[in-house]
Amino acid sequence: MLAVHLVSFLFSKLQEDPTKKVDRFLHAMRLHDDQLRDISARFLSEMKKGLSAQSSAAATVKMLPTHVRSTPDGSEKGQFLTLDFGGSVFKVLHVKVREEMGIRRGEVEMEEKTYPIPKGLLEGKGSELFDHVSESLKDFLQEKNISLEKKHPLAFTFSFPCEQSSLSQGLLLSWSKNVRARGVLGKDVVQTLREAIDRTGGMNVEVLAMVNDTVATMMTCGFEDRRCEVGLIVGTGTNACYMEELRHIDLVEGDEGRMCVNTDWGAFGDDGALKDVITEYDREVDAASNNAGRQIFEKMVSGMYLGELVRLVVLKMARLGLLFDGHVSDALKTKGKITTAHVAAMEETKNGLKNTRSILMGLNLTPSQNDCVAVQHVGTIVSFRSSNLVAAGLAAILTQIKRNRNLRTFRVSVGVDGTVYKTHPQYPKRLHKVLKRLLPECRVRFILSNSGSSKGAALVTAVAQRLASQKQKVDETLSLFRLSYQQLQVVKARMRAGMEAGLRGEGRSELKMLPSFVYNSPDGTEHGKYLAFDLRGTNFKALLVNFKNGLQKAELYNKIYTIPPEMMQGPGAELFDHIAECVSDFLDYMGIKNLGLPAGFIFPFPCKQTAIDAGTLVCWTKGFKTTDCEGHDVVKMLQEAIKRRKEFELDIAAVVNDTVGTMMSCAYEDPQCEVGLIVGAGSNVCYMEELRNIETEQRDGNEEGGTDGEKTTGGAEVERMCINTEWGGLGEAGSLDDIITPSDVEVDQNSVNPEKQRFEKLTSGMYLGEVVRHTLLDLTMRGLLFRGRVTDALKTPGIIQTKYLSQIESDRLALLQVRSILQRLGLDSTCDDSIIVKEVCGAVSHRAAQLCGAGISAVVDKIRENRGLDHLDVTVGVEGKLYKLHPHFSRVLQETVRVLSPQCKVTFLPSEEGRMKGAALITAGVRQMKM
Repeated sequence: MLAVHLVSFLFSKLQEDPTKKVDRFLHAMRLHDDQLRDISARFLSEMKKGLSAQSSAAATVKMLPTHVRSTPDGSEKGQFLTLDFGGSVFKVLHVKVREEMGIRRGEVEMEEKTYPIPKGLLEGKGSELFDHVSESLKDFLQEKNISLEKKHPLAFTFSFPCEQSSLSQGLLLSWSKNVRARGVLGKDVVQTLREAIDRTGGMNVEVLAMVNDTVATMMTCGFEDRRCEVGLIVGTGTNACYMEELRHIDLVEGDEGRMCVNTDWGAFGDDGALKDVITEYDREVDAASNNAGRQIFEKMVSGMYLGELVRLVVLKMARLGLLFDGHVSDALKTKGKITTAHVAAMEETKNGLKNTRSILMGLNLTPSQNDCVAVQHVGTIVSFRSSNLVAAGLAAILTQIKRNRNLRTFRVSVGVDGTVYKTHPQYPKRLHKVLKRLLPECRVRFILSNSGSSKGAALVTAVAQRLASQKQKVDETLSLFRLSYQQLQVVKARMRAGMEAGLRGEGRSELKMLPSFVYNSPDGTEHGKYLAFDLRGTNFKALLVNFKNGLQKAELYNKIYTIPPEMMQGPGAELFDHIAECVSDFLDYMGIKNLGLPAGFIFPFPCKQTAIDAGTLVCWTKGFKTTDCEGHDVVKMLQEAIKRRKEFELDIAAVVNDTVGTMMSCAYEDPQCEVGLIVGAGSNVCYMEELRNIETEQRDGNEEGGTDGEKTTGGAEVERMCINTEWGGLGEAGSLDDIITPSDVEVDQNSVNPEKQRFEKLTSGMYLGEVVRHTLLDLTMRGLLFRGRVTDALKTPGIIQTKYLSQIESDRLALLQVRSILQRLGLDSTCDDSIIVKEVCGAVSHRAAQLCGAGISAVVDKIRENRGLDHLDVTVGVEGKLYKLHPHFSRVLQETVRVLSPQCKVTFLPSEEGRMKGAALITAGVRQMKM
């Protein structure tokens, strides 16, 4: 009775839909989307392990750096030799990248020859294998009449896992694809090839690059589509690569830019990560391989194993009586009798079943129609699982790229090669469809590589040559901004000479060295309420300060007003009328219009002062060109504007340069502060000079005082006065011509004051962005940046503000964020462009900081020598956004001072509400002195 039931059961199974029968039999191979998402997450975790220096050794996904740092940009050219070695044969190619007139833009011309490798060499001595490769290379050169004497750059496509320390060096980690040559594992295969070429002799070949076939595929497709950042191979073997942010690759120094990473994903699952989806057929394939326990993912996916998986499934079903009436032929039991090409033929749309019958009959089987349908469906499930697993791996890679860029959606292209993808009629469509389900937010374009990996290897070499040539030319441009120690010493000496000439009152001195009539630092006894007004450039700031006697604390209240751009270029009366209106509003705002409080007026432009409360404007700077002001007393101009309003009176007790105000503010906190520095929109310095060194006519003005270096203020004898150097004028007579770059010349000639304020134009925030813009414009016009496209944005003066330099140079800012900043400015950049832009910004700002450091060094050494000291401790009060906000400016400036003035210990004290508080302190001092 039991036998009857068994026969009945088997008969019923034989009569049912053969595809359903196979579905049940291979249910473990049918992976649903949740499983694929889980596999993708596991793969992404292994990727991160591979990128980390701490865990890379234990990672199954090795994430090998390739030292390929850029994809093609379409400008590559040259002639290259390529060796393509990936298995039982290898190819030698001569590749011309836009070298001939007949080659259209974007095309590559190739001639090639395939050489077989005897099986004995694949398993014999490695030196003999590479000798065969080298001898074949020489044969190719002779056959194609390519000069043996001329030097030829060569790219080596090597489709086996290697640990690369540079583009032209790689240690072989393991063989695969039935290659087991001895004596090569752990050795540099590029050097092994070079030695073989030397032994062959008679060739002048330079091996410039070793490239994995997956990387070469990405580069080939990247030549056609600039969005191609992923390479995929699904053929005899399988692998993927992609462009990773360098900051995530622990095994490579540096964090600027990107590098292609060879995932070497075939080993995924070697640690058991895929044990829940591995079937008995996978285990059988693995056990019969020559590398059991390794390359598990590859054995589930690649063309070398798909046919064998199908054979093992069909064999078991036949033995169970589910196929061929239980008949098993010797051919069906023979390894390798069903190939991946057979599996592809089975799934042809029109002839699939016919092909299946032919294949089975070739195995000495007599299949029924249902047998053919069932076997065809086995092939479908096995190949479908392969495409599903590849989709899960790609989803992990694309997720990593998306996260790197902090994007919700993005477009990317994937370059693909390999016989499975190319020849299997259903594989590409299945892969694309599943990937879209797993990662719907990514728009992925697949580009088939028709030229193979050889073209890509040549392009890697071409890109490397392009980048090397580009870097050399960019470095030559930026070298003009890099100042040596000797050059900084010269700048320091010239600054000192200009200071001495200015103090002597020499009319042609580049430094004005203007007396401020400020003789003393604050002593902490200042008290009462004082006003301060500051013309800052594009805005005007009003401040009320309440000093509390002896506490060295002050209450501050302020309000900011806008200066319309047209007033910076219009009549002087309109500018001062606007200032008077702002003052009136502030006094109303604070309810102090009738108190008659004394005020300090910060006027950050060169003024020749004849008293603390009188200053004649020498010249406008910082973009001002207001008429009828130069040569006039700015205090009187403001007082006249106030009188025109007929609302209130203002007691202007002091006109103060912003640098002097900064010094006084910091001296309120630190009595050793005797230097004031502004590095913001403008650049200037002041310091306490000995009265004996100041020309009598300059220092005396209209104030009462003594003679021969003595001055009295309120009965007290003083020895020093604060001097406003107006160091921005250094270079006006040509003293800086030897360090001026073409970009500096352009900035100067296009400014409102050509040939004036040359030092300021090298150091201040108002001009650094323009220096950068002109440098970028020059590099672009020479084809070194932005693919040579000069956009309207790049031609727009002022578009690159100095604040963008601070943002771009931030150590915390990734290059993708730099690209985002540039895109907001209308500059569409690649990753390589972003690196160059960052280098340009760094060179310009570094030079500015060094020059300021050289100037400060000249000042502090003069103070030290004035006092006959071997060592000086001094504090510099600093204000200005460039100093405060730029990530490296202050460090470079301070280091320059330390190196150039070893006998001075200089402390830099950032000023809070600096110059306005300082102006109020000066006003307080003036009024208290007269009480």
